[in-house]
Amino acid sequence: MSGGLKIRDDLSSYELRWLARRERGRTAARMYAIANALDGMSRAESARVAGMERQALRDAVVRYNAEGIAGLHDRPKGRPERRLTEGEEATLAAVILRGPDPDRDGVCAWTRADLCRWMATHFGKTYHPSSLTRVLRRLDFSRQKARPVHPQGDAEAQRRFKKGGSAPP
Repeated sequence: MSGGLKIRDDLSSYELRWLARRERGRTAARMYAIANALDGMSRAESARVAGMERQALRDAVVRYNAEGIAGLHDRPKGRPERRLTEGEEATLAAVILRGPDPDRDGVCAWTRADLCRWMATHFGKTYHPSSLTRVLRRLDFSRQKARPVHPQGDAEAQRRFKKGGSAPP
């Protein structure tokens, strides 16, 4: 990179290409682009040949100068902070295990949308039902529901039916 950012020269362009052949994806592309620049290719041409923008190449050179080869590897992505506190997650789990009260909650079985409305009311935090799935999985809940039971069902008649007995006259 003539006239621009100086590139460290502890590894030759040949050595960088040799290492790049053992890497994958963007790491290899960064190595090839820096090797091309060390051979005298312009920064724009070197980036184009490696399939990246000039700014991406400049960022790679800065990281390479500071950290060596390790700086050319992708960095781990951060995870967003949890929006619910541990106490709120424990409360949500207790509410799910207790089940809804039709008179109080207005539903007879929790759905993700119902839980989102409940959380907005009680915690003041809004979730999309799809996003709530991650929270429920983290709390070891699945989307399976128990088979519905009719409130006026006759347990004794069901037991006799399952055993193959006859129903009373």
